[in-house]
Amino acid sequence: MATSQQLAAFNYAVPGPLVWNPVRSASFTAVAGNAYAVNTTSGARTVTLPASPTAGQVVQITDYAGTFATNACTVARNGSNIAGQANNSILNVNRTSLAFVYIDATQGWIASFAFVATGLGQGYTASYLVVAGGAAGGSCLAGNYTPGGGGAGGFLTGTATLIPGTTYTTTVGAGGAAVTNATGGSGSNSTLTGQTAAVGGGGGGGGPSGAGLGVNGGSGGGGGGGGTGQAAGTGTSGQGNAGGTGESGGTYKGGGGGGASAAGLSGGSGATGGAGTASSITGASVTYAGGGGGGGGGAGGAGGGGAGSSVGAGTAGTANTGGGGSGSGNSVGSTTGGAGGSGVIILSVPTANYTGTTTGSPTISTSGSDTIIKFTASGSYTA
Repeated sequence: MATSQQLAAFNYAVPGPLVWNPVRSASFTAVAGNAYAVNTTSGARTVTLPASPTAGQVVQITDYAGTFATNACTVARNGSNIAGQANNSILNVNRTSLAFVYIDATQGWIASFAFVATGLGQGYTASYLVVAGGAAGGSCLAGNYTPGGGGAGGFLTGTATLIPGTTYTTTVGAGGAAVTNATGGSGSNSTLTGQTAAVGGGGGGGGPSGAGLGVNGGSGGGGGGGGTGQAAGTGTSGQGNAGGTGESGGTYKGGGGGGASAAGLSGGSGATGGAGTASSITGASVTYAGGGGGGGGGAGGAGGGGAGSSVGAGTAGTANTGGGGSGSGNSVGSTTGGAGGSGVIILSVPTANYTGTTTGSPTISTSGSDTIIKFTASGSYTA
């Protein structure tokens, strides 16, 4: 990656005076021949360079309030190279002022004048998958009642611009703890620096007297079944779905835990855990964040959800999928719900940009032109 000092060494003269515009406090598309003071006091901004530029055109960008280090200004290339690379530029040093001159299709835009000639941080695009820990299923003492399945961990996927030299830390959420005669433990959040945390799954309803409310989470836990079927927990918007309600009569089955792509079924509808969502970030399609089955035999949701048993302890969610554990069966005596499956964080970066600097012993693989960094425990990657 070229630094601003290296780019300024080209020392192309700025051709003619530039027209200074009013201070810009929102993202905008620049017009050649203009200079802009960009105010990022209230948040990061993007300046999009002109489309179809011609040789000699210039755009100047200046940090208005000295806040680029806190809220960076992204210079979007709009189809042309910047310093010979097909990457946007990130201006992230306070009081930076850069004039970009278009040279040709090979080099594209080059810094022709640098005031405070530091830190033209060129970012590159990476894909990410963040899955939180799944919740445990509930358990209960009474023989005729069955608890709900644990909700799956929250599921987030998307792209982000990584800035060279910046360390991105990962925290992989643990699965919810298995419990006896109680509502299942909720899963823990998973976080990737700069991204919204994925929320841990909500525990399945249970308790000494049978029915219990499902807990809210990334996906909600199923409600416990009993004389009064209990409500399920809700999911987090954009991350997961609600659990299923408990059955108030018949076999008194607890509801299935919610999954990333579907809600858990109610106890009266089979108590199946909600299905998870497939991702091909590793190069192969893998499904994550399935809800745990409700107690009394509800099937686990695709994506690591544990299958409920008719009698005895519940089944754990699959590790590193964020799957929910199942509720326990309806046996007389103490029973234990299935534990939640731990989460996972995966980064896919262009191999040409991969630095090899990691902590936490992630698994490294390649898929096409990308390097895949899979964290099953907390760690970091330095871009």
